[in-house]
Amino acid sequence: MTRPSNSNWQRSGDKVIALEALADVTENARACGQKIVHCHGVFDLLHVGHLRHLEAARRFGDLLVVTVTPDAFVNKGPGRPAFSAESRAEALAALASVDFVAINRWPTAVETIGMLRPHAYAKGSEYADKNADRTGGIIDEEAALSGHGGRLVFTDEATYSSSHLLQHHTDMYSQEVRTFLGDFREEYPSAEVLAAVDAAASRRVLVIGETIIDEYQYCDAIGKSSKEPTLAVKPYSVERFGGGILAVANHVAPFCEQVTALTAIGSQDGSRAFVEGALAASVQPRFIELEHAPTITKRRFIDRYFFHKLFEVYEMDDSELTGPDEAALLDALDEALPQHDVVIVVDYGHGLLTPRVVDKLTKQAPFLAVNAQSNAGNLGYNTVSKYPRADYVTLAENELRLDSRDRHGPLPPLARRVSERCGARTVAVTRGAQGCLLFDRSAGFVEVPALAGTIKDRMGAGDTFMAITALTVAGEAPVAVSGFLGNAMAAGTVATVGHRGCIDKAPFVRHVECLLK
Repeated sequence: MTRPSNSNWQRSGDKVIALEALADVTENARACGQKIVHCHGVFDLLHVGHLRHLEAARRFGDLLVVTVTPDAFVNKGPGRPAFSAESRAEALAALASVDFVAINRWPTAVETIGMLRPHAYAKGSEYADKNADRTGGIIDEEAALSGHGGRLVFTDEATYSSSHLLQHHTDMYSQEVRTFLGDFREEYPSAEVLAAVDAAASRRVLVIGETIIDEYQYCDAIGKSSKEPTLAVKPYSVERFGGGILAVANHVAPFCEQVTALTAIGSQDGSRAFVEGALAASVQPRFIELEHAPTITKRRFIDRYFFHKLFEVYEMDDSELTGPDEAALLDALDEALPQHDVVIVVDYGHGLLTPRVVDKLTKQAPFLAVNAQSNAGNLGYNTVSKYPRADYVTLAENELRLDSRDRHGPLPPLARRVSERCGARTVAVTRGAQGCLLFDRSAGFVEVPALAGTIKDRMGAGDTFMAITALTVAGEAPVAVSGFLGNAMAAGTVATVGHRGCIDKAPFVRHVECLLK
């Protein structure tokens, strides 16, 4: 066999090259009559399964080139990849079976196949059933191959899982989480868990609550005032997110057929364009425009080096809707409620959800999921007791204790009491690092540990948990499955800053699959 001209090809450091250089290599190899084999993947924690796959792939041609998924597109959950793209590429290049390695620029190999034009594109036998690939990537990659006469081939080696090895043989998760996942996957196979996610596809969901613009003012702390006990900061940059019910709608949207966001915004502060741009394209907005109130903005001042939140400023009019504004919201509900089968209420306690609105929701919503939040803006006056009926209630532990007027008592009786008072079939209590406690009238109590790895920002975790669990509880999924999915989705939220992006379905499904390996 004649290899492409590269006198140092045996040294792993020289085998890692830029993607454009790899295209030149494959073009030269093709001109020399060599058959090119291309493998692509994450290769996070290189293991014996990878070695056997690559050795088998090598036998389909003369030159084996490998591309690795960039860190930004590794959709296997928080904390992944465990190794950077550069480290993964270097490890692959050390293998005798591999001729050249490059780091990809896209989420899949579709564009890369067009650049390299391999004779064979090799995947493991687990991809032989193309319809089982929920991402649809393998079908798109095969289509890209057909454009230049390449073919999709499969290696038939014993399969291993990097996710399984990382979860079971590293400290990625605590022993408590590993034990839970082991027991959970025995009782609930991956297909059953994901069926609960897929069941939401036909849902028509109405989400209602306050629009909140979350603004992060990044600062440099420059010291204490010389004459006052005041922290002095220097502004650096500003980042704005669509928060409140906008974030909830965006998290629900990838999983459902139809999502409508019913909310209020200020008509005079010029925020409408930002709010519309912050919503996912598939979300249908229904705005009540308030002439004498601004769109709620919660401005957080943050030390940019340590990401410490220094203080907050709330820009809002939190008086209850009255007169024409309340009438407009009630009319919108009259129109919207018959058109939706799931209603998700996230009540931030800033005046939108008046007693008359609550009365209409509790009497007319077909399936009602409620979260009544306690925050600095509502001073603890906003509790779930204002809702005489709900099918599903989710609360943070402090919100449950505040509503129950019980600061130290055991949680299970408090959760059961809320269920009885609201008539809720299911109640979920989120507990931060301690995971969540769920009560279901049929299944009783279930505890699910937190599944988060890296925590960058806890803002919005409860909203994310609410978004997915409301859908699965409405679909009557096992309560443990709902809690697991809620914690898995919240783990993705706390791994990023603010609401920089919503949780999309395909990466979330991949994360769940990795957790259950």
